[in-house]
Amino acid sequence: MKKQLLPALRLTLVLLVVCAGIYPLLVWAAAQFAPGRGEGVQLSRAGRVVGYANVGQKFTRPKYFNSRPSAVDYKADASAGSNKGPSNPDYLLQVKARLDTFLLQNPGVQATDVPVELLTASGSGLDPHLSPQGVLVQMGRVARARGLAPARVAALVEATTEGGGLAPPTVNVLRLNLALDALAKRP
Repeated sequence: MKKQLLPALRLTLVLLVVCAGIYPLLVWAAAQFAPGRGEGVQLSRAGRVVGYANVGQKFTRPKYFNSRPSAVDYKADASAGSNKGPSNPDYLLQVKARLDTFLLQNPGVQATDVPVELLTASGSGLDPHLSPQGVLVQMGRVARARGLAPARVAALVEATTEGGGLAPPTVNVLRLNLALDALAKRP
């Protein structure tokens, strides 16, 4: 037993140094090269922080594009998915309710045109992005609510679309909604 105790203690000490010391320092050092230095990218309007570019937010007013649903009500400290499978009856009722609400808020849109990302929460519950299709299906409602031509809103969506190449194109919903607000303030 004494023969095994000393190697076990050494291994415990080595793993403690590696896992609780060296690895966190490496992650912290790598984060210093990321946008926002690992703290996230704050988005401001009129000198006031209105959100973070990497955390989804809830938008309920018709003049804003809706974000992807969140299983944790967009609380960054409670990041999680719903953990309910696609055959769970409660989950199916929740998805159906989201679809019904979306169709009510977006008249003229067919149920088959609604991307699944607008009905299901992401794995983290905090996804700040939608596909261009997820945004464009809401364009009619937003254009009507703001009194803008759909072509002008579509151009703004295209201008705020990120990615391409190896990454799929995405739209950061908060950035898009802030751009819409800035557009409304221009004469």
